[in-house]
Amino acid sequence: MISVSLCMIVRDEEKVLERCLSGVRDLVDEIIIVDTGSKDRTKEIAGQYTKKIYSFPWTDDFSEARNFSFSKASMEYCMWMDADDVLSEKDREAFLKLKRELSPDTDIVMMRYDTGFDENGNAVLGYYRERLIRNLRGFLWQGAVHEVIAPEGNIVYSDVAVSHKKTGIGNPDRNLNIYKKMLAEGKSLNARELYYYARELYYHEEYKEAAETLRGFLERADAWIENKIEACRVMAECYEKTGERAVSLRTLLKSLEYDVPRAEICCDIGKYFMEEGRYEIAEFWYKTALECKMDLTRGGFVLPDCYNYIPAMQLCVCCDRLGRYAEAEAYNDRAGEYKPDSPAVLYNRNYFRGRT
Repeated sequence: MISVSLCMIVRDEEKVLERCLSGVRDLVDEIIIVDTGSKDRTKEIAGQYTKKIYSFPWTDDFSEARNFSFSKASMEYCMWMDADDVLSEKDREAFLKLKRELSPDTDIVMMRYDTGFDENGNAVLGYYRERLIRNLRGFLWQGAVHEVIAPEGNIVYSDVAVSHKKTGIGNPDRNLNIYKKMLAEGKSLNARELYYYARELYYHEEYKEAAETLRGFLERADAWIENKIEACRVMAECYEKTGERAVSLRTLLKSLEYDVPRAEICCDIGKYFMEEGRYEIAEFWYKTALECKMDLTRGGFVLPDCYNYIPAMQLCVCCDRLGRYAEAEAYNDRAGEYKPDSPAVLYNRNYFRGRT
């Protein structure tokens, strides 16, 4: 069985840290806590789980802090988590199985990161992240914000999922301020940093600047395909917010230059035509979404509902508006197979009963 050092960077996490550590303390062989300036009970709580607590001055650079935490690890693999991450009971058991069975020549284990959930706790947004990294192999975090270790070597994909259960809003301006500080200091952003800077602008409703930044990102030769595809979605939303609907559609279609359609893109295009009342065209795109294969291993952001529930539900609406009621009901039943307790599905069933 491999040995694992859990390496965390924290600051003012007294509300969530115990929840995280209590769920993983028996899964890992060592816990490293790097505190970047807490003023609450974070260190006190961490002390109940480990003696290996270090202080590190915050420099507006997540990679520096994470690399410092990894430097203190003594086990075969380093694992990172944020304080508001948790492992479900199912994933706890799967993680132990992974530890027992993982080949010792593995360099990096990519694990699912579920970051969005519906009212029933089901993941609606997820992607793979480098989660277990072989120690003393020279892997380093890169990027002041949205830091990353570029996967290389012998890579294993695991279905074990870490769930990001954020509480509160934290500091919504932190990431954007770090990027703006970098630019003010004359630093140039690489393609990945430019992409995430644009996303931060979008989150702050600076839609015109976000769209302009994303346009520049798409011209970068070193831009990653998955980020390009997602950039088209975000850019299209920016144009939608500024009333440029035709440009929004063209931006969504531009994503088709980079790879086969993703269901997320198909659903966005379908939504555009539904709002225009052009149900036959919308139907085409939602059917295409249902045919798309979900592949988390590509590394991009994935909205699982776009591959089943959403297009099935929207096809129900399209067929109903086109007067094809039997098909509409069949699509509603299909959506119900994906989400049996969906209020929309139940409402539609009553609607179709009323038509008979």
